[in-house]
Amino acid sequence: MTATGRVRAEASAAWRSFVRRQTAVFFTFFFPVILILIFAVLVQTNPAGGGLFAQPPGYYLPGYLAVVVMFTPLSRVGSEVARHREGNRFEKLATTPLSRAEWLLAHTLVNVAIIGIAGLLILGLMALVTGTATLALGPATLALVAVFVAFAVALFCGLGAVLGGLADSQDGVIAASNTIALPLLFLSDTFITPGLLPAWFRPAMGLSPLTYFARGVRKLTYRPPETGTLLLIDTPLGGWESNLAVLAVLTLVFFAAGAYAIPRTD
Repeated sequence: MTATGRVRAEASAAWRSFVRRQTAVFFTFFFPVILILIFAVLVQTNPAGGGLFAQPPGYYLPGYLAVVVMFTPLSRVGSEVARHREGNRFEKLATTPLSRAEWLLAHTLVNVAIIGIAGLLILGLMALVTGTATLALGPATLALVAVFVAFAVALFCGLGAVLGGLADSQDGVIAASNTIALPLLFLSDTFITPGLLPAWFRPAMGLSPLTYFARGVRKLTYRPPETGTLLLIDTPLGGWESNLAVLAVLTLVFFAAGAYAIPRTD
């Protein structure tokens, strides 16, 4: 069997395993709905005021996407690695030609598909409940956002594999992932604007991979009210390219670290 065939077979098995867990399926896709309803409908934004949610609704789209892009891969892949290790399943996989990198790639592809669907749900809900006045969601833009999502998911799948390899149990993985994810979510230019943070801390935002995801997606999708119409096909969007480049490099680093952290049994 070729490497492509091995990855396809493992990804197919991982997808079927996910679909069989109906509770996981329900909350994976219902969570974005709750998120949008609470923050975009109930809390809403206050562009004329100050503090949190003082920007137009479209500004916070990268934050909503960041929640599922980060939390889902960290917990799912981390827990999967811990579960495999506790059940001695990596010992069984060692008897097959499947390598650790191929195993992680297969599970990354499944997570990209799952989170891609959740991301489309978020985009649709945002357009429905907040309107499209501050959003640019043309086909070309959506394609580029999908690239950002794929890279970010792969990055956090790699980080999840590292946590799964280091933590002593599945509970340890969940605790570690939440400890990492919560600070990153609010300190990566997602929901909290840099102006609300101390000046001495703002350079540290560049240490978070999620910052490059959020800024790149915002450059693509956010249409500030004062700029009028924004069309990707004829208006330069300087800035998203550099964020995508940094995110791609970080993805390779974290994915390689994740593949290395998967328990070696051969």
